[in-house]
Amino acid sequence: MLYILQAKLFQMKFLFTLPVMLFMISCGTGRPVASSGMQDQPGQDTLITQSLFNDRNSSIPEENIQKLLDGNYKLPVNLRVALVRIDNSPQRRYSWNDETFLKTQQSYLDLFTEQLRKSPRVQKVSVIPELIVSKSPSFTQLREAAVRMQADVVLVYSITSDLYSRYKLFSSPDLKAFATTQLIVMDVRTGMVPFSTIITKDHLSKKNKQELDNMEATSRVQQEAVLQTIGEAGRQLLGFLQQD
Repeated sequence: MLYILQAKLFQMKFLFTLPVMLFMISCGTGRPVASSGMQDQPGQDTLITQSLFNDRNSSIPEENIQKLLDGNYKLPVNLRVALVRIDNSPQRRYSWNDETFLKTQQSYLDLFTEQLRKSPRVQKVSVIPELIVSKSPSFTQLREAAVRMQADVVLVYSITSDLYSRYKLFSSPDLKAFATTQLIVMDVRTGMVPFSTIITKDHLSKKNKQELDNMEATSRVQQEAVLQTIGEAGRQLLGFLQQD
């Protein structure tokens, strides 16, 4: 009799807990699994083809960036070149009325002009005066200045030079200078920059008997270093014009 009573109690407990278990199982199977997430969608495209950053300072719209990167570009066959120098040095060693400084700057300009005229594509070389550009012109200002001069491209260059620190006190009879020339070519019609280069050269020399003081000697050594960088930058530019 006791055995029969225990069996009935067990049967009643089982019938009571069965619906609860079925309810819990159904809730568990219906809930999405967070860890599987994107992996359960085999055909989803995650390739990024444009910027997802909202850059309000950008001067180029997003659709134009895509066109510039995906499009084809070619310089005109015949080129009218405008030259302009950007002076990034904090202060000039000489003032503008200094004869040595003016002659030095003119020698740099003459060498650039000489290199450009070696290319059969270059029809004309002109210089953008400082009167129509600011000291630190933007690309827009350079384009507008070149348009006024009917130039197809603008050659922008910047030159820095100095003596190495161990030679500045003249503890050694040698004078060693370095120079860096940065150069870019900008197409006036499109605003593209198809060519750029940075050249750094060293030059080691001694003070000549004809030089009156160390300042004159250091000026000459630095100038020779600069001329080497301009020569190399010009050779690279000519190679680019031949390939395009």
